[in-house]
Amino acid sequence: MTIPDSGFMMENGSSCLPCPPEEENRVVKDLMNKSEANLKEGNLYYVISNRWFTSWQRYVGQGTSEYSSNSQHSNVGPSKMADRPGPIDNSDIVLNRNDCEGNDIELHRTLQEGVDYVLVPQEVWEKLFDWYKGGPALPRKLILQEGVKHQQFNVEVYPLCLNLIDSRDNNQTVVRLSKKASIQELYERVCALKGIGQEKARLWDYFNKRKHTSLNSSNQTLEELNLQMDQEILLEVQDGHYASRFSMDSTGNELALVPLVEPSRSPVTIAGGPTMSNGHSTSYGVNLYKGSAVNSTSSDIDDRYDNNVRKGERGGLAGLQNLGNTCFMNSALQCLVHTPPLVEYFLQDYSEEINTENPLGMHGELALAFGELLRKLWSSGRTTIAPRAFKGKLARFAPQFSGYNQHDSQELLAFLLDGLHEDLNRVKRKPYIETKDSDGRPDEEVADECWKYHKARNDSVIVDVCQGQYKSTLVCPVCGKISITFDPFMYLSLPLPSTVMRTMTVTMIYGDGSVLPMPYTVTVPKHGCCKDLSQALGIQCCLRGDESLLLAEVYEHRIHRYLGIPLEPLASIKDDEHIVAYRLPKKGTGQIKLEIIHRVQEKCTPDNLKGGGRKLFGTPLVTYLGEDALNGADISTVVSKMLLPLRRTNSSLKKPHSSKENGFVSEAIDEPSDGFHAQSGPGDQSMNNSELEETSSQELSFQLFLTDGSCLSFKPIEKDYLTKSNPLVKVFLDWSDKEHEIYDSNYLKDLPEVHKFSAKKTRQEAISLFSCLEAFLTEEPLGPDDMWYCPRCKEHRQATKKLDLWTLPDILVVHLKRFSYSRYLKNKLDTFVNFPIRNLDLSKYVKSKDGQSQVYDLYAISNHYGGLGGGHYTAYAKLIDENRWYDFDDSRVSPVGESDIKTSAAYLLFYQRVKGEPRAGAGETSEVRMG
Repeated sequence: MTIPDSGFMMENGSSCLPCPPEEENRVVKDLMNKSEANLKEGNLYYVISNRWFTSWQRYVGQGTSEYSSNSQHSNVGPSKMADRPGPIDNSDIVLNRNDCEGNDIELHRTLQEGVDYVLVPQEVWEKLFDWYKGGPALPRKLILQEGVKHQQFNVEVYPLCLNLIDSRDNNQTVVRLSKKASIQELYERVCALKGIGQEKARLWDYFNKRKHTSLNSSNQTLEELNLQMDQEILLEVQDGHYASRFSMDSTGNELALVPLVEPSRSPVTIAGGPTMSNGHSTSYGVNLYKGSAVNSTSSDIDDRYDNNVRKGERGGLAGLQNLGNTCFMNSALQCLVHTPPLVEYFLQDYSEEINTENPLGMHGELALAFGELLRKLWSSGRTTIAPRAFKGKLARFAPQFSGYNQHDSQELLAFLLDGLHEDLNRVKRKPYIETKDSDGRPDEEVADECWKYHKARNDSVIVDVCQGQYKSTLVCPVCGKISITFDPFMYLSLPLPSTVMRTMTVTMIYGDGSVLPMPYTVTVPKHGCCKDLSQALGIQCCLRGDESLLLAEVYEHRIHRYLGIPLEPLASIKDDEHIVAYRLPKKGTGQIKLEIIHRVQEKCTPDNLKGGGRKLFGTPLVTYLGEDALNGADISTVVSKMLLPLRRTNSSLKKPHSSKENGFVSEAIDEPSDGFHAQSGPGDQSMNNSELEETSSQELSFQLFLTDGSCLSFKPIEKDYLTKSNPLVKVFLDWSDKEHEIYDSNYLKDLPEVHKFSAKKTRQEAISLFSCLEAFLTEEPLGPDDMWYCPRCKEHRQATKKLDLWTLPDILVVHLKRFSYSRYLKNKLDTFVNFPIRNLDLSKYVKSKDGQSQVYDLYAISNHYGGLGGGHYTAYAKLIDENRWYDFDDSRVSPVGESDIKTSAAYLLFYQRVKGEPRAGAGETSEVRMG
């Protein structure tokens, strides 16, 4: 639908759309869906400040996460009607707005999508700009990242920034281009900026203030040449001779410059034989795919290494330069290049094992880049290495690592090990193998058969060193069918059992009008889900089997959202929110739901002498309408029933003195408090029914108004009104003085918050690595989205799954799952995990009796400090030959004591199998240190 441009102007200068906010929301969603269905390279997306976009979402009555996934609360209106936002304002995310536009406007480098900005297609931007004006416009191109295994579309939020240095006057200019731009496009941009002809220009890769590769005009992309963010390039202008031989000092005098000479190449090769001009040995005897490995590793002065390390300089102590948010990569790389079997392998001649034919790999390029990087790190003494060539190869294998965003070191490790395996796979032609069911055969026979089949298709140094074998047992809950499989694994991803609990206060409201609202305080896992909260409340209030709880968030006296998804994380509920649990019959599920929202006439105030309209107050009531309750009179009867607990008794009509407990107003009465609260329950309604009959015999005094989902319009409910089978009916209940005389509305006011802040802080408990492992090996049911197809039932079943360790590899990588991701937020657990440094004995967890040692020593750790937004990765690694630990923090390398490497930042643990008898210190228990 095309929205007409005509409209009137608002006071803020934006054009007003002649349609309601709901229509704006619908138009934008339609455009979003249309754009997602027509993705292609070159499409434009626009960056919009999340601060402004969130205000627009509130205005149109939409959750902030709707554009990332389908809204699960689409039937719930906004918490309140927000004002129409002013013009689009991107000022909080840009750096240099003046005299710049489009791609030349620089964004803050630390922005996060979904937190600081959102991306919308060009059609959405044009519509929003038409409605609101403002800016500045920040268009970005959609680019296709070609990987070996898959391809994906990415919006290039941060174009490549290159610092152009003019050799004639040393003037510096920033050139911004897409990394998909060609060298020819770079020449065109530079020559246009400098006003020179392309035939006179020559560009050089000027990394670390030295000339390296000449950037010859071609169709090669900047990405293929591994040019990085903020890298310097040198412009030389030729006019008979190179003008760059001279420069000017501050007084204008010409200064003679020493001609820059290409550095000589190192003679070291993988095979130790003669070297080609590109730095690769001629002993490979293979043609490398498209020459990319040949062309891209040739001339980084900082990437060079010397086989003759100066005396006294130890190998393995070189740092890795941060190329721009690459600390995650540097951390994982330092752990790998200090893995003894891999060091031994890549320092030898591994050329015979490079698989150039494997379509799942990089035709040997990734293995070559990693091997060359490892050799440099072990040959350069303490010289810092810039892993530019390696990053370029990794990005081609896994395109998600091609940009300059922060990533997960474990995710990178997984892709890297997979890529190295495929590049070094000794199997050139993978046979087709059909796996067999265990059918009650001995585990040893089935495990050996599965490993044999795996090795027939996957045989590399990575498999030899890093892969173990799981035993996976699935049991059908219906027929009892047992399926046992044996699967390879590269690392253990262990959950962190939650020792952190959270106290939550929830108000319980009975949907049958039998009991007064009352608060319940329960303790649940901090990182649990709504199912945990419902279960804890059910136990606390003695929930019957035929009842259920409906959780809802109440905001501004209305239901903001229903928490109806059991696995929704509790982290989506903030401490200052108000949560209500409506106790309803299970048999009512699927019937018409009735929401009763309370209103009262506003009184005159000094600021409002005439008084006002009606305002909302109290807590909404929710119940189900019976199958026969289909008209206005039936709704009135149900409302009367829901108000019964609030009815004032003779004793409560006495002048009360109020007290407040748990956020509620309670009234002290003269009678013993052993009556209604303590005795009546959902099924004990004799008194309630008699009072209901008494009330029904009178003319109902209150007025009911039917309202819509957004509560913006309403109309009186007539007695003959029909519900028309609407799944949700919302009504306003208007309270007059008469209602206040009959009913005590104080019980509906002052809902307690989920949690009152307390300055008292509890000490975080530590957990052991063994408890993480046991949690990982615990039997659990599969999720509803991960059902197992039972071959006996011929249907998908929610089977139970049990994992066991069958065999362990020589190098055991343990991944501590500190990060959790949900629709609402990302979270990091800083729980301290106490892990052994020496003699980690896993014998009792390994089912196979293969005679190998199951004792391990720690030799490296990948650490993550800080939160998800501004975190930083480092590594601890041990030089095995000198039995000493070092801290690798990008380019900085320093010694660290063994007693200092245990912190709550530990993320990836690297263990090596201990051959022979364990050394002294078996069963080691170290003092718990809180990091």
